[in-house]
Amino acid sequence: MVTTTGVLEILGGVGLLIPLTAHAAAICLAILLVALFPANVRAAREGLTILGRPAMRLPLRGAMQLLFVAALLAVAMHKA
Repeated sequence: MVTTTGVLEILGGVGLLIPLTAHAAAICLAILLVALFPANVRAAREGLTILGRPAMRLPLRGAMQLLFVAALLAVAMHKA
């Protein structure tokens, strides 16, 4: 699952660089971030590790998610 979501994030990032697909990519990436947020909450609460490092603390991760989603929605609205 982690590999799949990573591939989707990379493809979305590439899509942001292509003017024809930037709008759709921004919306899809924002949806993906919202859909994955519960997994980030679980990782933070349960103290899971990612490649041997502890998951990011929940307040910081939540703030980052909000920033990323806001940036993606700004791109989506600008490209509309």
